[in-house]
Amino acid sequence: MESIVIAGATGFIGRWFIHQFHKKYKIIALSRSKVKSETYPDVEWRSVDLYSLSSTTAALKGADYGLYLVHSMQPSTRLNQGSFEDTDLLLADNFGRAAERCGLRQIVFIGGILPKQTSDYSAHLKSRYETEQTLASRTVPVTAIRAGIIVGPGGSSFNIIEKLVKRLPVMACPQWCKSPSQPIDITTMLKILDESFGNEKLYNKAVEVGGANTLTYMELLGKTSCIMHRKRFIFSVPFFTLGFSKLWVALFSNSSIAFVSPLIESLRHDMRIKPNQPYAFTHPEVDIDESIRRALHENAPNIERRTSAKEEKNTVRSVQRLANPGNKPAAWVAEAYPKWLPTLFKYILKARSTKDETSFQLFGVKLLRLKYVEERSDQERKLFFIVGGILSKRGDHGWLEFRSVLGNRYIVAAIHEFVPALPWFLYRYTQAVIHLVVMKRFNTFLSNQSVS
Repeated sequence: MESIVIAGATGFIGRWFIHQFHKKYKIIALSRSKVKSETYPDVEWRSVDLYSLSSTTAALKGADYGLYLVHSMQPSTRLNQGSFEDTDLLLADNFGRAAERCGLRQIVFIGGILPKQTSDYSAHLKSRYETEQTLASRTVPVTAIRAGIIVGPGGSSFNIIEKLVKRLPVMACPQWCKSPSQPIDITTMLKILDESFGNEKLYNKAVEVGGANTLTYMELLGKTSCIMHRKRFIFSVPFFTLGFSKLWVALFSNSSIAFVSPLIESLRHDMRIKPNQPYAFTHPEVDIDESIRRALHENAPNIERRTSAKEEKNTVRSVQRLANPGNKPAAWVAEAYPKWLPTLFKYILKARSTKDETSFQLFGVKLLRLKYVEERSDQERKLFFIVGGILSKRGDHGWLEFRSVLGNRYIVAAIHEFVPALPWFLYRYTQAVIHLVVMKRFNTFLSNQSVS
């Protein structure tokens, strides 16, 4: 029996895939929280920190294929400095590196249908495309399945539609609600995923998929209201801005703006499948009315997550993407940083480096101590454990890394699980702010470097 490791296993598609194929494949399901499912006792659950390359590598061992469903993860630290785009970039790079090390035969990824012009990409779709490129930058073949709205019980996108129909007898919709799309049923998507694994015709290919019906978001709202037997007056208005649309949908669907933003940004695009796709799937078409009925009346598979062991409360994560026009490897950037930083502070701050340790000092007092982890570092990634200093509460928690991503197009500088020694309020408005300023200035420094 072939094995599939699923990153994002507790999400909408992950849960349905487990439900549908837990007898066909040996499934290794990944979750940050501990999971023990009585419903699917044959599924192996592994706890993983996807921000950690070593943890991700350990979690992928023994798998034949990978199903990557991670996107816009909820913050796992009290303070998260970094956009969802940069976070997605880092997580995808971890998974791609781990898959390469573990010898996976293929990664299948679900992305979004892309507009014809790259200049039209929303932040969400650009991030999905970057994730696809990052996974494909390693040696493991990647199959990208690009889809629009996936309709099914438990789906976040359709859940928003259902809530809007329930709560709003009158819906004034912005112009983006008239963009055409081809919603696809979850059962169809599952068949497509099943057909993709081990299919060498799909290795290193991107295929757009959609349902049988083409309709606008307004029409989808209308169909849903009819099937729910709710009389709703739905019309479009020209003056809704994108930001107001996000606020409006978040308010009336009882969702966070961060959660609805990717959906709203994507829906302003034409999400119809472009002709001449590189592969034709042999899946049956499902009528949109049937998809909506199932989404409204059937229950999604339930997977119970257990609360993880008590963790450090005041932790910080910072993921910063840095420009790299000089094509510098991560090893060069990691060595340049402690040399450059004192110049920013007019040499009041000093850096002391040995083969194994770097420390930053102010008037002889060590602010931070970093231990170089040679066995987990290479030219593309330099790793340091945060082991002390008066600004760090713990010397056994947290790490700093510099890594090259997307073929050295960017450098990601990331701090993970850092525990500040300063009182939280003071840290939040002093040290945390200074860190972002430093990263911005360091980005300028890298942008001015010549090609190596």
